[in-house]
Amino acid sequence: MKSRTSRGFTLIELLVVIAIIAVLIALLLPAVQAAREAARRAQCVNNMKQIGLAMHNYLSTYGSLPPGENGCCHGTWTVFILSWVEQGSLFNAWNQSDDTTDSASVLSYGGPANTTVSRNRLNAYTCPSDTPDALYGIMPMYNYAVNFGNTSIAQHLNAVQDPYNASRNLVFGGSPFANVAYPGSAGWRAAGGVFGLQAIIDGSSSTLASSEVVQGQGAAAGVTVNNVTGLTDIRGFTVWGDGSSFETAIGPNSTFPDVIYQSSHCAYPYAQNPSCILNGSNMTWFGSRSRHPGGVNSLMCDGHVQFVKNTIAINIWRALSTSQGSEVISSDAY
Repeated sequence: MKSRTSRGFTLIELLVVIAIIAVLIALLLPAVQAAREAARRAQCVNNMKQIGLAMHNYLSTYGSLPPGENGCCHGTWTVFILSWVEQGSLFNAWNQSDDTTDSASVLSYGGPANTTVSRNRLNAYTCPSDTPDALYGIMPMYNYAVNFGNTSIAQHLNAVQDPYNASRNLVFGGSPFANVAYPGSAGWRAAGGVFGLQAIIDGSSSTLASSEVVQGQGAAAGVTVNNVTGLTDIRGFTVWGDGSSFETAIGPNSTFPDVIYQSSHCAYPYAQNPSCILNGSNMTWFGSRSRHPGGVNSLMCDGHVQFVKNTIAINIWRALSTSQGSEVISSDAY
């Protein structure tokens, strides 16, 4: 009787099998990553819808949208809508103040009376596509900001230079959010008060309420860039007045830099931070940015959320940010 001997794989056959498996994994990974990003983006959209509902509940209660900011340091929209994002206990723990002249006050966002609120990370304000989970000191950075219009943080200062056309100046066309602290005053900080939907004459369905921003990295301890030590990146720090807003002087995920009035708040080039430059004249703006490929999620004033592509025409993007610009925008233009 003949015995049978089993034949094993040759080295060449083994290498071929390994190569086939490697190719299959290489083909599968992008699909897995795309599926994960789709899930993260869906969560991001849900967060924005929750923010939109909270703002409309605030509107129903008080007759206006929440303030964008209360001075530099005494609360932003992120605090004022806490009761409607299922964080009523945090809202009750916040100590309101109208003394906005003192950024070091115990009642500021970083003061001992309010760090119970400001140091807590809220999932409703955090987009899972942005991985750093950055901190400014002990306080979290976030991923959603409100619309301060088509020029700069200092809305009432017209003649803001257009980064797309150096010979042209932008003129503020109104916005649904502003600073509540100094209504009617002069100066570089926004001073518009609060607004109801009746003030949005361009239409709530075609006016931006909120859009995405990214969490600046290196914000906790400071970093060294170009031999300058101690820099932090303030973008995404939305419990701070200026960080609570975005402006449409530049487009979504623009290659043009954000403009920041304080050099220590700009950490670039560093990690994944987008570009930023110093402007000593206080003409500050922050663009809408995200970690999603191709564009940003944006919340409109009527509460619906849509994805705005990076390729949107800059004049359309700016028109979407004005509340009283009287622009005519086709629904298929964005």
